[in-house]
Amino acid sequence: MGLFWKRKGKDQFVTLGLNEPKTEVPLARETQEVTAPSEAAAVSAPIAGAESKTQETPSSVLADQPRKDSAAGQQRLAPPVPSPAKANPVRSSFATSVLGLNLSIEELQAQEAALEREFSARFRRAVAATRESLSEKLDTVFQGRKQIDDELLDELEEALIGTDIGVTTTLEILDSVRRGIARKSINDLDALKQAIKDELLKILRASEAQGIASETNIPENVSPYVMMIVGVNGVGKTTTIGKLAQRIKAEGNDVLICAADTFRAAASDQLAIWAERTGVPLIQQKQGTDPAAVLFDSLRAAKARGSDVLIVDTAGRLHTKSNLMSELEKMKRVAAREVESAPHETLLVLDAVTGQNGLEQARQFLKVAGVTGIVLTKLDGTAKGGIAVAIAKELNLPIRYVGIGEQVDDLVVFDPEQYVNGLFG
Repeated sequence: MGLFWKRKGKDQFVTLGLNEPKTEVPLARETQEVTAPSEAAAVSAPIAGAESKTQETPSSVLADQPRKDSAAGQQRLAPPVPSPAKANPVRSSFATSVLGLNLSIEELQAQEAALEREFSARFRRAVAATRESLSEKLDTVFQGRKQIDDELLDELEEALIGTDIGVTTTLEILDSVRRGIARKSINDLDALKQAIKDELLKILRASEAQGIASETNIPENVSPYVMMIVGVNGVGKTTTIGKLAQRIKAEGNDVLICAADTFRAAASDQLAIWAERTGVPLIQQKQGTDPAAVLFDSLRAAKARGSDVLIVDTAGRLHTKSNLMSELEKMKRVAAREVESAPHETLLVLDAVTGQNGLEQARQFLKVAGVTGIVLTKLDGTAKGGIAVAIAKELNLPIRYVGIGEQVDDLVVFDPEQYVNGLFG
């Protein structure tokens, strides 16, 4: 498991300066005159036998000045007050952008292993309902069986379709399994399960070849990085934007949110709540304003303040609303004029609970919105989590992020291997 957001500027990395020219550092003298901490607040001590007036100074200044020893007639400094030790900041388990240069290799490896175990456990909990459903069906299929036959494969087909993997994807998986049986490479139930896992992982990996599978695909000199979020109302679009902003900001990036959904009255209010909660600036205008105008102002503001990422909310629209779709096209043209190759990602938010019903909407969005990736929300709330495979296969787009809970940290980068392992326990 790596960083949530991997796109960093040069100034956000620690450099050891190994390739930089050496600079001469003057050596400190072994003996130096004792001076007061602040020259501006320094008070000259009176010289014995000399006629001079003593200046009045505040007690806070006198505490830091040399004090006259009446017995010895010499000057001494007050012992320095030790500064209180700074408490180590409490970091969440996802604050992995800290290099940890003060840790040994063994400590770093142990820390990384702990993060991997936690992430794996959370992913397993998210797909627990799907895993239990699939495992129950597979146990029923394999119960009392000692060999693989056509009847077993037919029941296995029904079990896979029941998890919303989809008919087309299921048939392709079983065709591959049958070829393996014919080649004698699959000859027991354990090998059959492994073959299914391999096929699922193959499908998910293949989808990463299209769209934008990582923010690092965009050159680092292009700024701000513009993410446009699209989808119908009710799929968790606003929540996704808030969580994205929080997770990206937590790793040291300057983030700005654009409230370009001026069609729905409550949209800006909901975003304002998330913006306040996450401490991310929000650009918004009154209801009914041209969304492209709001986006234009946001792009100008992002460039003026040197923001790293601009997240753009759009009106929740159905694929049948041609006027809203044409509005989206206008916004993309405005973005491209202001920032090179913007928007750099157009993420379609889908609700995992809707399953196959959301695929038709997604297909229509692909035609007009230029979707580059998928955000799958509420994966922890369905027993049909196999929809992730169907999306990757039928839409041929990478799943960028998944929602696995209600907390801010519960929006995570999708990991195909963790997902497949979570499905099969």
